[in-house]
Amino acid sequence: MNARYMFSLIAVIVLFLVAWAGTAVGLQVAFGIIIPYLALLTFLVGFVYKVLDWSRSPVPFRIPTTAGQQKSLPWFQHAKFDCPTTRWQVVVRMALEILAFRSLFRNTRMRLKQGGKLSYQLEIFLWVGALAFHYAFFAVIFRHLRFFTDPVPFLVTLVENVDSFFRIEILYPQIHFGLPGIFMSGLVLLAAVTYLFLRRLFIRPVRYISLASDYFPLFLIFGIALSGILMRYVLKTDVTAVKELTMGLVTFHPTIPEGVGTVFYVHLFFVSVLLAYFPFSKLMHLGGIFLSPTRNLTTDTRARRHINPWNYPVEVHTYEEYEDEFRDKMIEAGLPVDKMPEPVPAEEPAAESTEEPTPDDKPAEE
Repeated sequence: MNARYMFSLIAVIVLFLVAWAGTAVGLQVAFGIIIPYLALLTFLVGFVYKVLDWSRSPVPFRIPTTAGQQKSLPWFQHAKFDCPTTRWQVVVRMALEILAFRSLFRNTRMRLKQGGKLSYQLEIFLWVGALAFHYAFFAVIFRHLRFFTDPVPFLVTLVENVDSFFRIEILYPQIHFGLPGIFMSGLVLLAAVTYLFLRRLFIRPVRYISLASDYFPLFLIFGIALSGILMRYVLKTDVTAVKELTMGLVTFHPTIPEGVGTVFYVHLFFVSVLLAYFPFSKLMHLGGIFLSPTRNLTTDTRARRHINPWNYPVEVHTYEEYEDEFRDKMIEAGLPVDKMPEPVPAEEPAAESTEEPTPDDKPAEE
């Protein structure tokens, strides 16, 4: 049993019990007003701090990830969106990355087959699961704007109508009977987060690198989706009372109306914990993708020379100075040198004197 995901699962279960027990003893104000406000404040402050901190990181050089031919000679075909050289090409590349997960689509997994052969396979299921998860999560969040707006914007109503299906209504003069529409985004979100969890659990290399911090948001989102589905299809909740509570939070006139069930407070508590946890987790790739120098820079290193503007003067010992200092020892050790020492001129022999020695120069006779 993997202790990493068990720690995360136990943590989410404890959070569920805290919200359930707290609501049961009459702490609706804490779980319906105080905790959501604190979670939202933590999310905003943490998100802004992270983005500002990343924006101050110096990026003097062009280090984008290249996946094609850089712009070069005219007869080489330029990969405009894999090696963009203009801002508009960078915008298109970022749009493909954010909206379609282009780099994840190209992700491959290596496998060792019998006979020692390596095979590379595209991670199509991972790409589909990640795309379904993010778009379903976005649709769920966008639909929930109807609880925080009055009147509800037309676009929110349109997305809600497109998202729902299997809506049955029977109209008679005195009878109006209907079944609530089933939202595709909620079911897709639940299925996608389950797939991402099972992938981390059963694929050995992914399980090896997975930490408890990777499992915790998955269980948290699973709890949010499951509690939301329970409120809509199993345990009925007074939607009017819920909207009164949410509108009170938005207008800064909070109130706790009657008729809001315990499951809603559990659901809201899970959302609050996810908001507070968001800036301190890997979920911050939501903001980090826009500041990633491997994606948002042009690849014009062949057209321009990039010099680090933050370089400060450093006292260095050049190779020429090094060789001048140790040239004789390098030659003695047989090491090659760029500059050979100049030959020392030979000294001329002293000329012999032809003059007779003076009496003073003669040796004294004994």
